[in-house]
Amino acid sequence: MTDVREQLAATFDRGLNDALGFTLDVAEADRVVVSWTVGPHHLQPFGLVHGGVYASAVETAASVAGAIWLGDRGQVVGVSNQTDFLRACREGRLVATATPVHRGRSQQLWLVEITDADERLVARGQVRLQNLTD
Repeated sequence: MTDVREQLAATFDRGLNDALGFTLDVAEADRVVVSWTVGPHHLQPFGLVHGGVYASAVETAASVAGAIWLGDRGQVVGVSNQTDFLRACREGRLVATATPVHRGRSQQLWLVEITDADERLVARGQVRLQNLTD
């Protein structure tokens, strides 16, 4: 049996996660925490964090959490990502925390809240995942 947490931890810092500087701080079946420090590559032309960065963090945290929960029973794929941008941010450390809303036989729903260094809510989203089982 493959430990999904070990697999995710070993490959987390590749691709988009690497490009965005995401780090995996907590990886549990009931909670995943992803963080990053805002840099120039995260900003849109007006100097604010681009909404796509928030949507990516929401998708990443929820997908990692869902994969850990499903474990070796299969894989998860995102089928919906709805992210709200609540507070403008230009710099600092941001933290995305995923917690489950629903985990069923065929689908999961995860809430992800992104906070700044002062623990103010900057963005929130939810991701629906499809469980692909054998």
